[in-house]
Amino acid sequence: TAKHVEDELRDKVDLILDGGPASLGIESTVIGFDGDRTVLLRPGGVPRDEIEAIAGKLAVPKDGKIASPGQLESHYAPNARLRLNAANVGAGDAVLAFGPHPLSGARTTRNLSVTGDLQEAAANLFAMLRELDASGAATIAVMPIPETGLGEAVNDRLRRAAAPRNR
Repeated sequence: TAKHVEDELRDKVDLILDGGPASLGIESTVIGFDGDRTVLLRPGGVPRDEIEAIAGKLAVPKDGKIASPGQLESHYAPNARLRLNAANVGAGDAVLAFGPHPLSGARTTRNLSVTGDLQEAAANLFAMLRELDASGAATIAVMPIPETGLGEAVNDRLRRAAAPRNR
């Protein structure tokens, strides 16, 4: 949402146009080229399998250099620590659930998609992370999300949000 952008960028921009919430929720897929190889620089709203159906097998960058926005190790990180692929809830944890059986015992829970729909999960990701972060929980336990389709991009953003960062 425009509010999320404002919260993130604060005084770094003079104007933010509000066109309503992003329908995909996550940023775009970015591909590049290395000679005759098509390279996935950032998974996003267009899943890998859809691109590979047109462009062939996608490679990963060889050198690890930042060649696209969203490639930093830590990106859109909440204040709370994220614990990925959580199978249980710790004392005082908030839970970012996925699917019809959320972990119980959390101080607060948000479910990316009760039905396990990855498009719905992608659309809800950043708003729900912000809500859970605002709950005051020190840790957000994130339930496993499949690495298929849009799940690759959702997991990429979650790994970046969970990465160590300088504050």
